[in-house]
Amino acid sequence: MGVVFGLINFTDNNLDYKFFNKYCFENNIELAYDYPEDKLIATRTIAGLKITNENGIEVKGLGNQISGMDGDEFEVILEGVPYPFFEEEFPHHVKAYNEQFKES
Repeated sequence: MGVVFGLINFTDNNLDYKFFNKYCFENNIELAYDYPEDKLIATRTIAGLKITNENGIEVKGLGNQISGMDGDEFEVILEGVPYPFFEEEFPHHVKAYNEQFKES
């Protein structure tokens, strides 16, 4: 099983700390932390969150989180991506991981 993460590319400029905070409150999404004074927020796993690759294929995992801060970036983390899908979708990550254990 693997872990992947990446930046969220917003198409709407109104998606920010205030949006996420309100969305999480209205949808009973548990927060890992919330610092309103810094506009910093992170969620626990969001049930029903669908993450797709650039070809529209869903990347499934066991858990996910979204975190970010206004004026910076928001990212999504997906944990427990099963093999062989992980290796097929992210061969460069698997290769880099395996290379670190090879003796020179």
